[in-house]
Amino acid sequence: MPLPPFALLLAAGVLLSSADAQSSFSKLPDSYKKGVELAEKNVNAHEGVQHHFLFFKTIQKSQIDAGFDVVYIYHNFYLKATKCKRGTENAGATTCAFRNDRPLLNCAVCYKTYAGAIEEEPKPFVSCVHKPALTEDMTKDRIEHCNKMGYSSGSPTLLAVIS
Repeated sequence: MPLPPFALLLAAGVLLSSADAQSSFSKLPDSYKKGVELAEKNVNAHEGVQHHFLFFKTIQKSQIDAGFDVVYIYHNFYLKATKCKRGTENAGATTCAFRNDRPLLNCAVCYKTYAGAIEEEPKPFVSCVHKPALTEDMTKDRIEHCNKMGYSSGSPTLLAVIS
């Protein structure tokens, strides 16, 4: 039995949105990809998570080049649930279609890199919250935390440089 035209459009839209998200991830500089992967690893390892989450879209990003191959990164982005179960190996957007019935996770990460690798000190900061539950105070606290990380090394505010 042939599918109704709207079902074909819906299926095409799901494939396009998954491909668009994967494309936007692939366009991120490597230093930002590492932070997204860190957040994905943290979220997908959480016991309460039932479905695999993948990068969906950047909200805001900035970086400070502190010199001597040291860079401070701030990245605020969305992760979106997929139809794959938590723990799925090689769960890219091409194999795991996004679900549209779950809220997005709003994630903020900040970390220091040296020679392109995330440093253990100061400890990378990862905060992911369901989008509807995110408050202005939470957003403010995230930014303050990330700015303190930069100030502890004498560098300017991370969010003063928006790229």
